[in-house]
Amino acid sequence: MRMETEARPARAVRWFHLVCDRLIARLPFGLGLLVAPTFVGYLLVSGCTFAVDLVVLTALHGALGLALPIAVTVAYCAAFGLSYLLNRTLNFESHAAVGPQVAVYVVVVAVNYLVFILGVTSGVAALGLDYRIARVLGGLGEGSFMYASMRLLVFRTGKLGR
Repeated sequence: MRMETEARPARAVRWFHLVCDRLIARLPFGLGLLVAPTFVGYLLVSGCTFAVDLVVLTALHGALGLALPIAVTVAYCAAFGLSYLLNRTLNFESHAAVGPQVAVYVVVVAVNYLVFILGVTSGVAALGLDYRIARVLGGLGEGSFMYASMRLLVFRTGKLGR
């Protein structure tokens, strides 16, 4: 039974990497030679977790009427926790000690949260755009910052590829 439960994550990781490799192979203009597999994996994980973020945000703020900063915070916490788990397991395949890695991740997330999540989202919403559009705009800056931080700080392995 233990062998079967250990084989499932390994199979999921192999499948995830196969999907990333196939997507890279389809990139035009030789971009597949320049794009790291972890970047494609990060985009896949981020798309999933960002959808979770927006669903929770819409439920809390749109349906339940929670104040926007509270709803953004709760939604973001749910999404960043899921993002850490999926990126650690599927994308970066990290086997480093969780404690120090989570500590670095929390600092990265705190900076990201203050600058992009609260700063950009609240600022753009204050300018009159819908809070969902404001969140998407904040997400664009967030995406670049978080990938670079995860690859270079949180899940660094000393090599550039997978």
